[in-house]
Amino acid sequence: MSRRRAVFLDLEPLDQQDLDLAPLRSAFDELECHPGSAPGQVAERLRGAQVAISNKVPLDAATLARCPELELILVAATGVNNIDLQAARRQGIVVCNCQGYGTATVAQHTLALLLALATRLADYNAAVQAGHWQRSAQFCLLDYPIVELQGKVLGLLGHGELGSAVARLAEALGMRVLIGNLPGRPGRPDRLALEELLPQVDALTLHCPLTEQTRDLIGAGELRLMRPGAFLINTARGGLVNEQALADALRAGHLGGAATDVLSQEPPRDGNPLLAADIPRLLITPHSAWGSREARQRIVMQLVENAEAYFAGAPRRQVG
Repeated sequence: MSRRRAVFLDLEPLDQQDLDLAPLRSAFDELECHPGSAPGQVAERLRGAQVAISNKVPLDAATLARCPELELILVAATGVNNIDLQAARRQGIVVCNCQGYGTATVAQHTLALLLALATRLADYNAAVQAGHWQRSAQFCLLDYPIVELQGKVLGLLGHGELGSAVARLAEALGMRVLIGNLPGRPGRPDRLALEELLPQVDALTLHCPLTEQTRDLIGAGELRLMRPGAFLINTARGGLVNEQALADALRAGHLGGAATDVLSQEPPRDGNPLLAADIPRLLITPHSAWGSREARQRIVMQLVENAEAYFAGAPRRQVG
């Protein structure tokens, strides 16, 4: 059997010096790890390697053509848009991703964002920091309207493993859950068309993939259909929501608030509309919903499983 050499092109986003990488190292004869890799470094670093491990480093057709010994690409994430799957297929390279590793973590983050919007957590914390409570004539501050979620309606777009987990948490809070039908998918009797779903929900959470059919899924028209005071939470992909339309809707006061863990470009550059300082009732977290140590360790273990399964002749989580 040939020597199994693997190169992890961008370990730093995954490992904050808190993970056990021993199982991953033991899966190969040699594992070379880099914090990150610039495009011009990738082919040289993969020279002589049978396995490439990438979180977000692009592996395009030109790069793969310079790596004739490459047999396996392990994606340390679910999304594989950074891999040219057709080029990999032409070269006989197997591509495997990781799946379901962050379900509990992302579901809890989604509910945390919803609760923060409903309780105006950030506003009350800022008020205390600014000294408003200390100067109050009353024992409490109630400057910002608080929404009780029990009895409210949560709409879900995306009802796979993650959407289902969010639904269970919402139901535990006493919310009623409605599921929307995604564009391009067959209609189902238990799912509502978007134009039917949006006017009924007090909060909408997104858990679907970004495709050409779901890009700008929530735009100005969809936001107008939502109830005045409704909440929008996106922990899926930034391109699902038209960011300028959301900024406009928040400035106009139509929505009760919005929270997003994702933006259309990450890290954000070139003046993203949602980063303007004058947008009210908006919470943004830096694509951190998935990042618990437990979830990141699961990625490590799935990389090990995928590698061992490939070497045993029965690839797991193969994509493309």
